[in-house]
Amino acid sequence: MKPGMTRRLLACAAVVAGLVGASVAPAAAATLKMAWAQDATGLDPHKQTAFSSIRLLELVYEPLVRLNGDLKVVPALATEWTFAPDARTLTFKLDPKAKFHNGQPVTAADVKASFTRILDQATGAVARANYASIASIDTPDDHTVVFNLSQPDVPLLTAMGSVNAAILPASEIAAGKIGTAAVGSGPFKLESWEPNAREVLKANADWAGGKVGVDGIDIKVLPDENAILAALRAKQVDFALLNDPLVATLVPKVAGLTLNRKPVLSYHVLQLNPSRKPMTELAVRQAISCAIDRKDVLDTALLGEGEITGPLTMPQYRSDPKTLFCYSRDLAKARKLMADAGYANGFSATVIAATGEPPTAAAEAQVIQSQLKEIGIKLDIKLMELNVYVDTWLKGDFDMAVALNGGRADPYSMYNRYWTKAGNLQKVANYIDDTLDDLMQKGRVETDPAKRKDIFSAFDKHLAEVSPWIWLYTGYAYTAQQQNVQGFVPTPDGSLFGLSAVSLK
Repeated sequence: MKPGMTRRLLACAAVVAGLVGASVAPAAAATLKMAWAQDATGLDPHKQTAFSSIRLLELVYEPLVRLNGDLKVVPALATEWTFAPDARTLTFKLDPKAKFHNGQPVTAADVKASFTRILDQATGAVARANYASIASIDTPDDHTVVFNLSQPDVPLLTAMGSVNAAILPASEIAAGKIGTAAVGSGPFKLESWEPNAREVLKANADWAGGKVGVDGIDIKVLPDENAILAALRAKQVDFALLNDPLVATLVPKVAGLTLNRKPVLSYHVLQLNPSRKPMTELAVRQAISCAIDRKDVLDTALLGEGEITGPLTMPQYRSDPKTLFCYSRDLAKARKLMADAGYANGFSATVIAATGEPPTAAAEAQVIQSQLKEIGIKLDIKLMELNVYVDTWLKGDFDMAVALNGGRADPYSMYNRYWTKAGNLQKVANYIDDTLDDLMQKGRVETDPAKRKDIFSAFDKHLAEVSPWIWLYTGYAYTAQQQNVQGFVPTPDGSLFGLSAVSLK
C-alpha cells in the first residue's frame, strides 16, 4: 500500500465511523445547497480547460447546441440547424426568446462575434482547432447564422455542443470584459464568486430553455471530500460533486443519501513530452508503455472504479484494449526497448500532477513511479495547485504529466487539437506524424459511419503504438444527493447541466 493511499483510507475510515444513525429528512428549501472540492480557475468559457471551471460555466453560458445523455445533438440557443448537401455550409436558426443575463437578446451578431473571437489565435481559445474549417460567417437576419466552410466537416456540429463554444454578448467582447464578469444566457446567473470559497448562482427567470426548478444554487468549496461527505450526512448540503472513489463509494452507507455513478468519456493518462530527451526516442516511449501495469494503477489509485482504455473512449469507436500495443505489461520487452535506445541504465525525469483534480493524481503518480523504477526510470513527483498545473500544462513545460482529460462524442473533435499539424494544443502534445494527421483529416470529411469507424480504429491503434501518451483508463462521474433532490440525470460527459431540471421536494 502506497503512503498517499494509506492516508486517504485512514481519512475515509474516520468518516465511516460516523455514518451510522437515523436519517432526518432535510427541510424544504428554494435554494440548492451544493458542495464540491475544486473551484473554477477562471470565468472565460473559451479558454478554460479545468473540469471544475467547465462544471460551473456550463450552468451560466450556452452554446448553440448541446449533447444529451445519449450523446445526441439537441437544441440549446439554436432551435434548428441544417447542413447543405455538399456539407459546405451549416445554418442555424436561433431561439427568438433567448436573452443574455443583462436582458439583451441573443442575436446572430453575438454568434458571429463569439466564433470570431474563438478563431482569433490571440484569444487562446482551447477548442479553436475544432472550428478551423469555418471560412466565413453570414448573418442574413438577427436569428439566422450561416457558417461557410472551407471543406466538409462532419464533426463540426458535435464540436459546437461544448461550453468552450459558448455564445457571448458581442458588446461584452467589444468591451474586453470576458473573464472579468459572467454574462451568459444559461439557466443560472453568477451572482457572486469568492475564489476557492463559494459561488452563488441565481435562477435565470428569462431562460429560454424553460423554468428552472430551484431559485438558485449556493456552492461551497470544501477541498477535503471527506468534509463534503460529513456535510451531506449532517444535512448541510443537498447535492455534491465527488471525484474521489474512496469517498464516493462510502455514500451508499449513509441513510438517506443517493450516489449517482455514471461511466464517463474523460480519461486518465500519463502524458509524455516527446520533445524532451529521452522521450524523443520511440523505443523509450514504448518501453514506458510496456512497463505500466494499467490494472494495478486502476486498482490501487481508483479502487478498480474504472475501465482500461485506449485513446478513444466513446462507445461507438472504442477499441478492445487487448488489440493495442503493449496493453499487457511486459517488463522483458520494456527493458530490451530501453537497451535498444541506449538507456539500459535508465534515466531521471519529473512527473507533474495537480492537487485536487483528480484527487487520485498523487496516488496514480506514486504507482507509476514504482512501476517505472523497475526499468531504471527514476521519477520525481512534483505536485502543483490546479491553476499552476494548468498553466504549466498548457505551456507543455513538463517531462511527464499525470492528467485527467475530457472526452468527446466524436474522435475528431476530441483529439484534433492535439494530433493534427494545425492543432492549437500541439505544444501540449509535442508530437505529430503524417499518419496521425492524415487519419484525422480523413475522419473529418468521411460521412459513411462504417468507413469513419475503420479510419478511427487505425488512428487508435497507431496512437497507442507510437506512445506519445500512455492511456490508462476511464472512470466514473459521481454525485451524491439527499432524498429531497429530484430530477438530476447524470450524463457520459460528466456535465452538471442537469441541475437546471432539479427541484427540491
